[in-house]
This record gives sequence, structure tokens and C-alpha cells, in this order.
Amino acid sequence: MLRRLVLRFARDRKANIAVIFALMTVPIIFLLGMTLDYTQAARKREQLNAAADAAAIAAVRPAMLAQTDPDVVKATASTVFAAKANLAGLSSVPTPEVTVADVGLARTITVSYTAQSVNNFPSVLGKQTWQVNGSATAKASSAPNMNFYLLMDDSPSMGIGATTTDISNLIKYTASAYQSAAGSQNCGFACHETNIAKDGGTKDNLAIARQRNITLRIDLVTSAVNQLLNSWSSCPQSGISGGVMQCMSVLNNTTYKAALYTFDLGLNELAKLTTPSSAGAQVSNIALMPVAYQNCVVPTTNCKTDNGTDIATALTNLNKIMPDPGLGSNAAKDTPQEVVFLVTDGVEDKISATCPNATFAGNSRCQQPLDTAMCKTIKDRGIKIAVLYTEYLQLKTPNIPATNSWYMSWVDPYNGPTSLTGKIAQNLQSCASPGFYAAVQTGGDISNALTDLFIKVATSTASLVQ
Repeated sequence: MLRRLVLRFARDRKANIAVIFALMTVPIIFLLGMTLDYTQAARKREQLNAAADAAAIAAVRPAMLAQTDPDVVKATASTVFAAKANLAGLSSVPTPEVTVADVGLARTITVSYTAQSVNNFPSVLGKQTWQVNGSATAKASSAPNMNFYLLMDDSPSMGIGATTTDISNLIKYTASAYQSAAGSQNCGFACHETNIAKDGGTKDNLAIARQRNITLRIDLVTSAVNQLLNSWSSCPQSGISGGVMQCMSVLNNTTYKAALYTFDLGLNELAKLTTPSSAGAQVSNIALMPVAYQNCVVPTTNCKTDNGTDIATALTNLNKIMPDPGLGSNAAKDTPQEVVFLVTDGVEDKISATCPNATFAGNSRCQQPLDTAMCKTIKDRGIKIAVLYTEYLQLKTPNIPATNSWYMSWVDPYNGPTSLTGKIAQNLQSCASPGFYAAVQTGGDISNALTDLFIKVATSTASLVQ
């Protein structure tokens, strides 16, 4: 009888859902509670990670990179972290661990934390809090102190009209209709001739350009250097007088000095290494190289050449002036980094006994793209070279009204298929330190191009590593 009742009970399936539900209630509640508390802890971890990111970045801002006391750096990072880590649902505001590692100009900041997220179901999980942790690392290099040697091309080719319209106007106003005698006529260059009668002309082309308000490339270069050293209206920080260099010096918390040179047959010193403002006072002295008359760069009676651009010799002489560079830090006995800023159209026109393509037999006039050997010598010393290529315009139709036969014979072979991709441009890019090359086409904004290149050289930015 008893055995029959037991078997009957075992076979009975009535109300089994209620039994199963009762048995599953405990694990379901446990899982729901754990999911809720885990989700809340994960959200808190995301917020704390953001606080760690902000703290790490704050410790490598330019003003902090100038701070040599690691305790001050750590305190700054901790303050930023605490301001963002005061979150509801934590047992307490976590105290971060901040490490500072300086190697040369580079600084690495790591901000790590451990926090306790308060559980909503402590009895279910068997603990009052859920531990979360994380870290953030930021790295930056402080902007170095730098000496800038501005090397501006003032050779006759920089007397070309600044735009195709300026070139056309020069050709127009140097034609025979505007000059009663022959000379440098139908010329897109404002050649600065000091003995016009000797050349058979009646007016210096530079004087014609000034009279007709024709802008020359040398004018644009002068304006660009003026913006760099004397006057810049776009400085992000108000109240700073001077040019781009003075503005960036304040923003980067650095010391900059500048020297100003031009070059043609040789190196011309306008300002020795000095403050940007003192160098800026000499900007007005940037001027186009004068020539005696056509085919005569010096006042002698047997001239046969218009040569006037020796870039390699200018770099050679400047290399003798520049000291070996330092790291550019503020550490005792350290010295600034050294930087050459070369602005040119990239074509050498010089006397060379070893020139493979002499223009005139007997005087070895050499026209060629820049010989980069001296660039390598300078860079091998640890000196940076920044190059702004002012396009050597293709002086042939349809670019200008009349094709220039001299250009076609001696420059065009190096200046194609375009002036930005030919051998002239290639050699200038090879001369520049990696990343420090820029080109601006005829009619382009040389001032902004030079400013952008300077900022690229001078600016250091912070970045999160993880």
C-alpha cells in the first residue's frame, strides 16, 4: 500500500512549474543582482578612465613640461583626477598613483587607480563593493629652445612677378612701346640693373615694377619674414607683441633666437643671431641683388655671365657660423637646437669648374638644381633644415604670354613634368629634414606657407599612449 502511494506520487506531474520556479528563484535573483552591480561598476570604470586620461594629458601640457619638480607634476595630475573622479556610487574618491618618467625632452606620465564601486545587492554577492581599476599613459616632448637661421634667396630669379598677372604686366611694360631703346625687354623678371645705359636700355626693370605697382616674389618673401618676426594678427593668445616666433615662444614656453641672411653670389648677413625682434628690425633690408648690366654681375668691362645664385656656398658658409646643436632643454650647460630655414626657388646659377652642364664655354657658368651634398653635411651635425620651395615657374606657354628661350634651354630639363615634381623640387625635398619641406606655387600665400612650416618645426603636442 505504502509502496503504491510512493510510486503514484513520483509519477504525478501536477504543479511542477511552481516547483521548478521556486527552485530557480535563488539563482535568478543572484544573476540579476550581479548583472546590475557589474554594469554599474563597468560604468564607473569608464568614467574613472576618462578622469585618468584627463589627468595624464594635463601633466604633459607645455606649461607642465617646463616644470622640473616631479612632485608638482604629480600634484597637478592628482588634482585633475580628483575633480573628475568624485562620483556617486563609489565607497570613496580614489587616490591615483602618478608616475613621472623624463628622458631628455620627452616625458611619460602614467596615472593608475583602484576604486570600490558600491554594490546594490551586497547580501546576494556576499560583498559590499566591486573593485575596479585602470590606468592612462600620456607622452609628450617639451618644445625645445631653438636658434633659427633664416636664409632667403635674393638672387635675380626672385625678381620674377609674384603672380602670372604680375609676370604679364612686367613683360608688357618692359616692351619697346614703353622703352625707347633696347635692353632687358619683354622680361617677366624685374632685373635690378645699375648700369642701364651699358645694356642699351633706358630704365631699370626693378624701377618699372615699382612704378607700376607690380609685386615681385622677393616682396612676398619679405612679407613672409616680416610676419614671422614682426607682426602676426592670428596669435591664439592675446597681448603678445611681435610675429609668429614671439607668439610661439610664449605658447611653447621656450626661448627662440633668430639670425637673418640673404644669399646670391655668396652669403649676406643682415642680422647675427639675436632676439626675434632685433632680427625683425632688419627685414626691410631684404632686397633684390643688383647686377651691373646684362651678362655682368660685377662692374667689370669683360663680363660674360649673369650668374647670381650659389645656394651650396651659402649653406657652406652658414655651416661655419652655426655651433653644434644641443638638446634645447633648460638643463644646465645644455644649448639650443639649431635650425636652418631655407627659402628659395632651388636653381643654382654659379661659376663652377666641375659643372657638368656649363652654359658658356670658358667661364663654366653652371645652372642646375641644388647640389644637396652640403645639406647632408649640415644634417649630419644634428642641425635641422626646413625648406620652403617657392616654385620655379615653367616659363613657357601657356603659363606666360611668351616662351622664355633661356629657360627652355637650361632650366626646363629639371623642371618637369611639373615644377612641383621635377628634379628641382626633388633635390630641395631631399635637402630638408624629414617632414620639414613645403612648397608654394606662384600666386600662392608665401607668408602662410612659411608660418605653417615654422609652427610645424617648433610645436610639440601631447598624445595618449594608452
